Amino acid sequence: MILYFSGTGNSEYVAKRIAQKTEDEVLNLFDRLRNDDVSEIQSDKPWVIVAPTYAWQMPHIVRDWLKRAQLTGDPRVYFVLTCGTSIGGAGAFAKAVASEMGKTYKGTAPVVMPENYIAIFNTPGQEKAMEIVDRAEEKIDRIAETINEGAYLEELGGGRLPSMVMNWGFHKFIIADRKFRTNENCTSCGQCVKVCPTENIYLDSPEGTKRHPVWSGRCIHCMACINRCPFRAIEYGSSTESKERYRCPKTV
Repeated sequence: MILYFSGTGNSEYVAKRIAQKTEDEVLNLFDRLRNDDVSEIQSDKPWVIVAPTYAWQMPHIVRDWLKRAQLTGDPRVYFVLTCGTSIGGAGAFAKAVASEMGKTYKGTAPVVMPENYIAIFNTPGQEKAMEIVDRAEEKIDRIAETINEGAYLEELGGGRLPSMVMNWGFHKFIIADRKFRTNENCTSCGQCVKVCPTENIYLDSPEGTKRHPVWSGRCIHCMACINRCPFRAIEYGSSTESKERYRCPKTV
């Protein structure tokens, strides 16, 4: 079974393409993560975990859920991590997670997809994004073939120490939601509330004013709220004002 977490659609696209090629089931982990649901899931095929890479490790929300989730059936687990350029040493940390899950680790594969971390980087326009996704498909299909064969995924990545330092710095100094704000385009539609995996956003309701999103301090910087706002009403400080918003341009 393919399990995935995706903020803006990159990992969702990869997961569904792998599922299509392996003729396997696919499950979006959004509701389970949001509700802290670790109840049993059973699979007679290898587990395939598809997630983005945050500062050269899989998102902590996914890591921590996997350690507690009741995944029964097949003992093997593969990891497929999407990234803008590199996953660093994320494979070493994925291997440790597999051990804590009590699973047989079958490797970690990176898939380069369009950049979506709008808080710092520029996201590509539609045409460029489509080119990047098109190039990724050959890699995704090779990963699916490897999984079908039951073989070990060939890993490419950096060492554990650089990933550890990078990830520590990211969570210590970068992840915060105090810079998120809305502009005059906000219609109080609540889409940002719906797409937040940590229930970090709510709409305030001061008397006599239009309701606006409020961020509560549990942000993981998935960038779903800012990229998936239908009215381009969310900004991250002033750095995103001229940047393209991003959602994966292809679906399976």
